[in-house]
Amino acid sequence: MDKNTEGYKSVVEIAREDLFNFAVDRDDIKTLITLLPKETECKPEAVEYELQLLKIISTGWSISFFLEETNHRDELAESFWKSIHDFSETLSETTQLMTGQDINYFNILKERLDMYVEALTEKPEATEPAAVVGPEFAKVCGNADDIFAIMTGSRMFIITVASVKEYLEKIMLPYN
Repeated sequence: MDKNTEGYKSVVEIAREDLFNFAVDRDDIKTLITLLPKETECKPEAVEYELQLLKIISTGWSISFFLEETNHRDELAESFWKSIHDFSETLSETTQLMTGQDINYFNILKERLDMYVEALTEKPEATEPAAVVGPEFAKVCGNADDIFAIMTGSRMFIITVASVKEYLEKIMLPYN
């Protein structure tokens, strides 16, 4: 199919759509919540909310990380974050209509991303990013020492990064 043909989708457009849908999908989040032990000191609602943020952030981070040496990195990262921004605006507007509270979901995502990046920067000796992300995740869930929250955040980060890496290797490799 010619690029000028109506209905043509570039590999970047397909990847953006797939990765956006993956980032906002909640099935794995629901699974992780059901595995959260009752002994956790963090509220399950907080963990669930933060898992969604972490999944979106981890997906965006993975795009930039794994496509660092490719021609598609900037285009895919920009279009992914634009889709997340649009999604966030809709979510923020809906939340305001339902609760009367003004919430900027995209700002919250940016704050969390900055928090995780800062934590990773402060611990350059960490050989595994999940070992830094897990405790930061637990902290925003309400208890930095909650091992169950730490493990849940680490697990979400690892699963997301691995899934994005596998996907990008399949779809982008032939197009580098």
